[in-house]
Amino acid sequence: MLGAATLMNMVPSGIRSAAWAAGSDAPELTEIKIGFIPLTDCAPIVVAAQMGFDKKYGIKITPSKEASWAAIRDKTVNGELHAAHVLYGLVYGVQLGIGGQQKDMAVLMSLNHNGQAITLANQLKEKGVKDGRSLKRLLDNENRDYTFAQTFPTGTHAMWLNYWLAANGINPIKDVKNIVVPPPQMVANMRIGNMDGYCVGEPWNARAIYDKVGYTVTTTQDIWTDHPEKVLGTTAEFVAKHPNTTRAMIMAILDACRYIEALENRASVAKLISGKAYVNAPEDVIGGRFVGDYDNGIGKKWKDPNYMKFYGDGAVNFPYLSDGMWFLTQHKRWGLLKSDPDYLGVASKVNQIKLYSEAASQLGISVPKDPMRTSKLIDGVVWDGKNPAAYAASFKIKA
Repeated sequence: MLGAATLMNMVPSGIRSAAWAAGSDAPELTEIKIGFIPLTDCAPIVVAAQMGFDKKYGIKITPSKEASWAAIRDKTVNGELHAAHVLYGLVYGVQLGIGGQQKDMAVLMSLNHNGQAITLANQLKEKGVKDGRSLKRLLDNENRDYTFAQTFPTGTHAMWLNYWLAANGINPIKDVKNIVVPPPQMVANMRIGNMDGYCVGEPWNARAIYDKVGYTVTTTQDIWTDHPEKVLGTTAEFVAKHPNTTRAMIMAILDACRYIEALENRASVAKLISGKAYVNAPEDVIGGRFVGDYDNGIGKKWKDPNYMKFYGDGAVNFPYLSDGMWFLTQHKRWGLLKSDPDYLGVASKVNQIKLYSEAASQLGISVPKDPMRTSKLIDGVVWDGKNPAAYAASFKIKA
């Protein structure tokens, strides 16, 4: 095993002299365990570790495959994992003590935008459901409970599912049964009839079509184009104790994200992450949507320009305050938070903009001047982060 001194000799001298805090430029820890869930968007963690991007910055990343987001949460909070590929909203939930014990947390960078979807069981296709409006008609006219699954109560998939249902006039709390299922178990649970629909990351939507058990009713990029998705998360305590290590980790994974963004690299990355140690799914099931080739399983095929993005000249990776704040507005909307938090204050504490900016500058990656960004979602409502309490209260359908 390479020692810290040997690893540091691999780092370009300009980075060694400028990248880290005053005193020593060496990472405090050289071996880093990063948790991940078997999803296509775990790719930056795997690529950083397997293709040597970590060694460039004096660290060794060991990816740790976990069974559920609850396991990621618990192991990150208690220090078994140094950091994790994690749901944006999960980090904020832990910060505010919802969806688990309270712990001060840190979002180091965004790993990706887009690339999730909502899958419906084939039985709904046979009942004429092709979109949200036809699902609403079915629910209004059938006197039975319909069950939808997401991956974690405060996480991204729960919020995309809730937002899409509500945009189509369906209350996700009252009108359907809402359950939690870990991502790799979605397809098997749909096959045996445990749910009528689910929201999850790829490749588990494409896999449902491949296995002929479901079809894609919408992608999450159609709910919110260029939406925030997974982040590199850790505890605030880890950042405080290991700032040099944290910065090196951001740099390694930023480098990996930049590599993955190139379409010519995606086939080899799909092959790498398809193995049993990582996503454990057929290479072609991962590969199609990874490059924007979509087939919804009911006759529509298209090239989606808003496929899963990992870099986008650095715009993907910047931890915008408004992105974190949006999840808090939805936690409030659905009753997970009983009162409005200090939206901006929480986001400013959690999102490590200074640390990210230091890492990005060493890689020549530009950083946005404004930590807020503006987006229009599927229902036409604009989110800009300016009045989060009013935004959270503005929706007709809420808890």
